[in-house]
Amino acid sequence: MIASPLSATPLFHLGPATITAPVVTTWGIMLLLAGGSRLLTRRLTLRPSSGQAVLELLVDTIDGQIRDTMHDDPARYRVLIGTLFLFILAANWSSLLPGIEPPTAHLETDAALALIVFIAIPWFGIRTRGLRGYLATFAEPSLLMVPLNLVETITRTFSLLVRLFGNVMSGVFVIGVVLSLVGLLVPVPLMALELLTGAVQAYIFAVLAMVFISAAAAPQPARAQNETKDRTS
Repeated sequence: MIASPLSATPLFHLGPATITAPVVTTWGIMLLLAGGSRLLTRRLTLRPSSGQAVLELLVDTIDGQIRDTMHDDPARYRVLIGTLFLFILAANWSSLLPGIEPPTAHLETDAALALIVFIAIPWFGIRTRGLRGYLATFAEPSLLMVPLNLVETITRTFSLLVRLFGNVMSGVFVIGVVLSLVGLLVPVPLMALELLTGAVQAYIFAVLAMVFISAAAAPQPARAQNETKDRTS
């Protein structure tokens, strides 16, 4: 029997709070990522080990994606974007472990991730452009657009939640149905596809987060340059 994606199995209580299976899985993923990061960065050398080389390649790839998408210094956004990508990737791939249900297949986890992006947009926007400059973005290209831009800020963040939840939950549901009908070996190709889907969903979430943040936090020269290119094209 397939469990409802809108419900979670309670494991124990911590005071008045009910701790569910997705919460425990989330804690495990956070400990794994934090511990792995600590081990890999504890002894950095000029002659990198294989682990350090993989870490440097990952950081360079994330920096390159941030630079290409946001046209800004990646150091400012590396921690947020990198953490979002790695956590979502690990959470999506956790579905391949027996008895583990990915946290991203539950609305509360995806809502928390979308809320992080929702808060990050004004945070970086105000830090980069100042409060007045950030608020002025809601009046672009004219004051008549203020209500629509305000609504768009909410709806586009909500779309992050729905997209991630829908794709991850549907993948877990399909694998569960096939597994219950035909046995253990047949769903292996679907599980391989789930690896690709999980990576793609983590990438899409991170890229959309960069796009939304960049729209609010892009430096004035970059925005002016982009507008000039749009006029000439």
